[in-house]
Amino acid sequence: MKILVFYILINTCLTNNSRVVGLLAQLEKISTEPTESDTARYVTSKILHLAQSQEKIRREMTAKGSTGMEVLLSTLENTKDLQTTLNILSILVELVSAGGGRRASFLVAKGGSQILLQLLMNASKESPPNEELMVQIHSVLAKIGPKDKKFGVKARINGALNITLNLVKQNLQNHRLVLPCLQLLRVYSANSVNSVSLGKNGVVELMFKTIGPFSKKNSGLMKVALDTLAALLKSKTNARRAVDRGYVQVLLTIYVDWHRHDNRHRNMLIRKGILQSLKSVTNIKLGRKAFIDANGMKILYNTSQDCLAVRTLDPLVNISSLIMRKCFPKNRLPLPTIKSSFHFQLPVIPMTGPVAQLYSLPPEVDDVVDESDDNDDIDLEAENETENEDDLDQNFKNDDIETDINKLKPQQEPGRTIEELKMTKIAQDIERLIHQSDIIDRVVYDLDNPNYIIPEEGDILKFNSKFESGNLRKVIQIRKNEYDLILNSDINSNHYHQWFYFEVSGMRPGVAYRFNIINCEKSNSQFNYGMQPLMYSVQEALNARPWWTRVGTDICYYKNHFSRSSVAAGGQKGKSYYTITFTVSFPHKDDVCYFAYHYPYTYSTLQMHLQKLESAHNPQQIYFRRDVLCETLSGNSCPLVTITAMPESNYYEHICQFRNRPYVFLSARVHPGETNASWVMKGTLEYLMSNSPTAQSLRECYIFKIVPMLNPDGVINGNHRCSLSGEDLNRQWQSPNPDLHPTIYHAKGLLQYLAAVKRLPLVYCDYHGHSRKKNVFMYGCSIKETVWHTNNNASSCDVVEDVGYRTLPKILSHIAPAFCMSSCSFVVEKSKESTARVVVWREIGVQRSYTMESTLCGCDQGKYKGLQIGTRELEEMGAKFCVGLLRLKRLTSPLEYSLPSSLLDFENDLIESSCKVTSPTTYVLDEDEPRFLEEVDYSAESNDELDIELAESADYETSTQEEVLSDSDSSRTYLP
Repeated sequence: MKILVFYILINTCLTNNSRVVGLLAQLEKISTEPTESDTARYVTSKILHLAQSQEKIRREMTAKGSTGMEVLLSTLENTKDLQTTLNILSILVELVSAGGGRRASFLVAKGGSQILLQLLMNASKESPPNEELMVQIHSVLAKIGPKDKKFGVKARINGALNITLNLVKQNLQNHRLVLPCLQLLRVYSANSVNSVSLGKNGVVELMFKTIGPFSKKNSGLMKVALDTLAALLKSKTNARRAVDRGYVQVLLTIYVDWHRHDNRHRNMLIRKGILQSLKSVTNIKLGRKAFIDANGMKILYNTSQDCLAVRTLDPLVNISSLIMRKCFPKNRLPLPTIKSSFHFQLPVIPMTGPVAQLYSLPPEVDDVVDESDDNDDIDLEAENETENEDDLDQNFKNDDIETDINKLKPQQEPGRTIEELKMTKIAQDIERLIHQSDIIDRVVYDLDNPNYIIPEEGDILKFNSKFESGNLRKVIQIRKNEYDLILNSDINSNHYHQWFYFEVSGMRPGVAYRFNIINCEKSNSQFNYGMQPLMYSVQEALNARPWWTRVGTDICYYKNHFSRSSVAAGGQKGKSYYTITFTVSFPHKDDVCYFAYHYPYTYSTLQMHLQKLESAHNPQQIYFRRDVLCETLSGNSCPLVTITAMPESNYYEHICQFRNRPYVFLSARVHPGETNASWVMKGTLEYLMSNSPTAQSLRECYIFKIVPMLNPDGVINGNHRCSLSGEDLNRQWQSPNPDLHPTIYHAKGLLQYLAAVKRLPLVYCDYHGHSRKKNVFMYGCSIKETVWHTNNNASSCDVVEDVGYRTLPKILSHIAPAFCMSSCSFVVEKSKESTARVVVWREIGVQRSYTMESTLCGCDQGKYKGLQIGTRELEEMGAKFCVGLLRLKRLTSPLEYSLPSSLLDFENDLIESSCKVTSPTTYVLDEDEPRFLEEVDYSAESNDELDIELAESADYETSTQEEVLSDSDSSRTYLP
């Protein structure tokens, strides 16, 4: 009768409010009165019914400003009635089971974790505990625990860990109770201290009593138990315990059983859970050894092969691959030393730095491998290091924010993705360990062993790199048509493996040969984003096609199983090398072919090019002087070129104008492996020496001082980054040593002299190549942008600065198709303080001091979007830089500078048209498009027939017949 009256009362008061609000209000009134237990039981049952039936009610109870959760928790905390408690717990389960994590977080924010843990502790004191109550408490806690950052600590302090663990131990056959308990144990285990504590109390052994071979029953319990086990085994203590008890073998046996019986793949999550447990336990050295001893490599390899045909099983293949890669025994590179095969004795040994360390190593030290391979603390799964373009500098630091590797996202293309290709290649590497009898392992080229025998068999490729700029140290035949290649370190160094340039002969046509360059060091590469290596065929050249072509299929870049010693990794332990792999089919039998990282440009090529420029120029019109800046460490001359216009006459005014023209100082090729910088410089030199009216105007505006190759020794010897001193010359500008860094010492001296005689260059630009970004872009120097970027205490708005440093890049972004303004940066990094750009800006005082970076891969914007870069595009960039200087002169000195109005109008039209017209080569074509046929033109007259400035209107708008013949769409290489 009392309840009926109460029910009527509720209905009469709900005229303006929802039923649940009224029920919660009544619950709040009676929650503190123990005599009202029947009423509380009734009200909570009604709320439960509403929560189960209507999502709107659930939203209302957890809405912002609602007090419903506080009322329920308060009642739960104070009531002594079991049914009321069960009703409220069921309501909480309903609330947190839907709506994502927001409602669970809402419950945590209202203090739900502590109240429920206290309730768990109180309920455990009953003997025996109420099963339904325990199920409900554990169910709610398992939902909200992950949303509470302090949950692990709270649970441990309240003694909840042992309560849950003992419940499982005592009720193993009661699956309804065990399931939420296991879910909560998984949450507990997210806290490392809890995980170890549970392990000491036998939780690992308990999990192995719960899991077992294939069964159609209790698959849900098996899945939760495996997830819990995987979480527990992330603790090294628990992982060792599992290894000691032989559980690695047990996991493999269980996995094979589920793999064999799960024919319809309905239990993929269980199989994945077993693999996750194996993944956790193999994070320690003992686990990896146990995995190998239990024949785990072969087991996972075979099961993975079975799964490849079913796309829904890709997660199993991926995890299996990760485990196998992790457990693959770390091998040493098959080298006697990681130091270069070539030796050059330095006149002076640096007191500190990598070169000093290299010379101080005792001869008996094995620098190829060390104890780091067995270090348990190695982060074996750190696949996405963020090493940057200059990550291998003297200090091996990773603080260069100018390189954003996160922007290098692969384009999703139809067919096999790059990740799938990597998995395939890794699986083939794993086959080497499983089927060792199939591996030939024969050395076919070795710079370290002058007595090695060149194979005579007709079906074995022959290799050579003993020519200018060549780099290949050793070749090992792995399978019939597969070869491992090892690159040479820079001289007087033990790393910098990236540039390659070698000869191959003895091939058969139509055979797919796989080449693996196995000692790369960077953690990512443009080879994963569409770039292809380059090949030059002698047979094709004899057939009037003397072109470097982009070639190769199945190209990818991935971490391999060869270990870098801490000596080779700058003191860091556990580092691995990386592999560039590509497959090539040769068109001709017994051809001689050359492969290169990028279009080669040697020291001899430069000398020949300068000689042709000098012999072909008109001395009445062009002032061209070729000097020697200095001699290098090995006695090679470093050329210095001066270009300007001859004075109109010998009158005083003309001679005075001639002598007082502002200087522009250009340099290139400080890093030998950045050959694209030389191609850009070639375009600059040829434009400056051309006969066009605008080139003449440019010469009349400026005196150009050009050092086209700052590191001749490195270029000649096939280094990637260093000179013969073993140091990055672009890190020596602050204090260059005249004995070790003569080209930098004298280049800086020349700039200091110009500053001393009040002839400070208007522009300094150092040409570089960038291996990890697309397009062409600039790095400049700005105090204001540096302060803003580094969040210095000084407000950037208080810094007064002329923004003229941005003018030239902005001009180039309008007139040069490959140039990308959004990739430019004007921040001065601490790690770059000793570079040419920063030193010339800070010490010499040149405001417009730049590094111009050209991609080694291609462009992702503008006219050349989707194209791999070629020498034509690079030379065009060099010419466009000159056009930009002409525009810069007009903008900075409008009163001093005048050109015929027709030329100025033409230049404006040129700049505007470059922004409006879309080239037909902008978009990526299908894979069956003709391959790129890039002719490498070494002649000095290559721009005479097609003047870049005056004939460019056709290039931007509609192609002339001459252009179609010289650079048709079929001569492009498209990014995959």
